[in-house]
Amino acid sequence: MRLAVNIDHIATIREARRAREPQPVAAALMAEMAGAQGITIHLRSDRRHINERDLELLREVVTTKLNVEMAVTAEMLQIALRTRPDQVTLVPERPNEVTTQGGLDVGAQSQAIKDIARQLAEAAIRVSLFIDADPEQVRRARQAGAHAIEINTGPYADAQGDARLAALTRIADVGRLAARGDVEVLAGHGLSYLNVGPIVAIPEIVELNIGHAIVARAALVGFDRAVRDMVALLAPAGLR
Repeated sequence: MRLAVNIDHIATIREARRAREPQPVAAALMAEMAGAQGITIHLRSDRRHINERDLELLREVVTTKLNVEMAVTAEMLQIALRTRPDQVTLVPERPNEVTTQGGLDVGAQSQAIKDIARQLAEAAIRVSLFIDADPEQVRRARQAGAHAIEINTGPYADAQGDARLAALTRIADVGRLAARGDVEVLAGHGLSYLNVGPIVAIPEIVELNIGHAIVARAALVGFDRAVRDMVALLAPAGLR
């Protein structure tokens, strides 16, 4: 299973003081050297953390996979077509949210998503949709032309006991459905060192996007170790 490290909160620390450091591009290089197989950023409409300059620098230096999360808007489409990340993940975006709340309602924006997915694909940019663990959303994503889905693991991460087991079952079921339809299965949101194990055990999921937990641990033990610790948890059981 691949680890893509979301480095948004490196930029959050920088923007807390409107300073020059820490630089997301430096974190990206360290993450790759520590074993990450992808770098993820979310370019928000309010530019609260990552900005276009960060994206441009990252496009120059990332050698694994650069995945850019963005809203379904004409502005973001033009930025993606200009900077050419390896992958764009379309996500919902609501004003004043602390973090992404829920997955895309693909049916409600089906034409806009199809149009953006087509233009990105024509530019050789892979398209992923961040969706909840809902079979209907998987079917809609496939119809929209997505190469991949990223299953929202937030409900699993927030739940306890039987509710967590039920959420995990939904994720596994949706993963199998997507894989049968030749859609690559990714997952992320709310995952940590303590709860990632059962998600790793789902064979259809090939990549996890994890950010906050890694940056939080990095504040205590350093970024290199924080990434390596997560990479180790994603390794096959016999190699841990």
